[in-house]
Amino acid sequence: MSTRRDARRELMSAAIGLSLDAGFDQTTVDEIARTAGVARRTFFRHFRSKEDAIFPNHEECLGRVTQFLESASPLRPPLLVVADAAAIVLDMYVEDPETAVKRYELTRRVPALREWEIAATSRYQRAFVRYMDGRREEADRETFRLRHEVAAAAIVAAHNHVLRTWLRTGAHGDVRAQFNAAMTEVTTALRPWIDGRATVDESSSEVVVVLTVKGTPLWKVAEEIEAATRH
Repeated sequence: MSTRRDARRELMSAAIGLSLDAGFDQTTVDEIARTAGVARRTFFRHFRSKEDAIFPNHEECLGRVTQFLESASPLRPPLLVVADAAAIVLDMYVEDPETAVKRYELTRRVPALREWEIAATSRYQRAFVRYMDGRREEADRETFRLRHEVAAAAIVAAHNHVLRTWLRTGAHGDVRAQFNAAMTEVTTALRPWIDGRATVDESSSEVVVVLTVKGTPLWKVAEEIEAATRH
């Protein structure tokens, strides 16, 4: 682990620990820096504010999520891609369970921090909607916008439920297995609606043939297949 990352983690640990002990409003940047063993200017090289020091690096994580969505195979169902993207956010918390548990306890005590976190995490939901919109033909996007909004909100709600349940137990149990089970439930329930089908008949033996021009991009082929199966 780099020295820069070590300093960031020490500052975050100090900010959360001091805020739990003395109160968030009473904790100063100088105290955080002193407890972490760094200069005040080092704090501001890593964070813009005390709030930034409490939470994980959502900016960096959002970048990873966006890159994952942009590079996803056009042959995969969009809802499953979004579920996998949500797992990236989960992993950010899981990589440091002790800090995640303390952060959760602190945000439960300080309403302003809960609001700050909601605002930060809402950016993932918007990214999910943009991705699903982008998988549609432009003429279809407005028609399916409500479904994309609902699906993105459901994925985020399931993620938050699993994460918070895990944190309330002190980070015990296999949270990734719990997350996968939750995503399976959500995506199974929503996929027919998102795909524009009322129901999915798994036993159907109907064959769909799609003709396309050689060299057609895969994303376009996938869209043609989806359109054909909706009729």
